[in-house]
Amino acid sequence: MTKHTIPLACFVGGALFGSVGVKLLTSKDAKQAYTHITAAGLRMKDAVMETVTAAQENAADILASARDINEARAAKEAGEQVEGQDA
Repeated sequence: MTKHTIPLACFVGGALFGSVGVKLLTSKDAKQAYTHITAAGLRMKDAVMETVTAAQENAADILASARDINEARAAKEAGEQVEGQDA
């Protein structure tokens, strides 16, 4: 084999492999597989979004409770300061 034959053989082999690959990727069975994979991805997205929504709701509840605690503490401290000034 000459030094020009090997690159030419590689090119021709790659072109043939690419052509077969395109045929396989665009076949009816491949499209059906892509559809099932996409449907599974959408179901996974929905499950993740439900989890994220629940986490956001829990975080909002925690934040509201923390604000209530701080407001009650501030009111208690303000009440203690008023009592200390009256004495």
